[in-house]
Amino acid sequence: MNLDLSGKRAVVCGSTQGIGLASAIELSQLGANICLVARNKEKLESALSQLDVSNGQKHDLVVVDFSNPTDVENAAKTYLDKVKQVDILVNNTGGPKGGLAIDAPVEEFLAAFNMHLVCNHHLVRVFSESMKTNGYGRVVNIISTSVKIPLKGLGVSNTIRGAVASWSKTLANELGAFNITVNNVLPGATNTVRLKSIIENKAAKTGDSIENVSKSMVSAIPMGRFAEAEEIANTVAFLCSPAASYINGVNIPVDGGRTGSM
Repeated sequence: MNLDLSGKRAVVCGSTQGIGLASAIELSQLGANICLVARNKEKLESALSQLDVSNGQKHDLVVVDFSNPTDVENAAKTYLDKVKQVDILVNNTGGPKGGLAIDAPVEEFLAAFNMHLVCNHHLVRVFSESMKTNGYGRVVNIISTSVKIPLKGLGVSNTIRGAVASWSKTLANELGAFNITVNNVLPGATNTVRLKSIIENKAAKTGDSIENVSKSMVSAIPMGRFAEAEEIANTVAFLCSPAASYINGVNIPVDGGRTGSM
């Protein structure tokens, strides 16, 4: 099975921690040159030092805030002008805050739509031209299992993640002829800062202990534990590899079997 990404260049968003950083590390271990993207330069520089360089990989970083889609588009154009080639794009952005959809002001939906879908779209529009030219492209969107079954208490996130999944499937149909695949990875509960925040918020709202909330969440997972970020990253890296050349337009839950649908 060909997992070799030597000579490929991957742009990985939200890559200073959690699933984004784990994905960047895994892709670098397969030989790819990585561009880390996030808003905090210090954290980006720390993450950069964790990437594999054993085969002469050259890594760099781009500092940009995804709350401003125009800045993201301009940063992508500037980076592509510099490197000329991007083969892989991993879209990954921290999820919207929790709460019921009915209670969310319109502004929360608009901000999440811009941060997740509009920024993703800018990046694909910019980098897909390079992918078409080189005859190789991989776009992987890290979303959520909520695109299969909405999750309680994540109203805005459920809504926007669903929109991103539909957008992704549409792009898969449009770009497949250019040997560009577009797929979604749907992480379940994963040991990240985001999960810790969700557990703490739920404990605060219910008055229950963090330990009990955590146990309750784990009890819904057939494998009886939370995922590690590296386990999600393994799926991301596979989808970016030559071995996944005929996988296109799919949503892949990586959740230990939690999602109650096919």
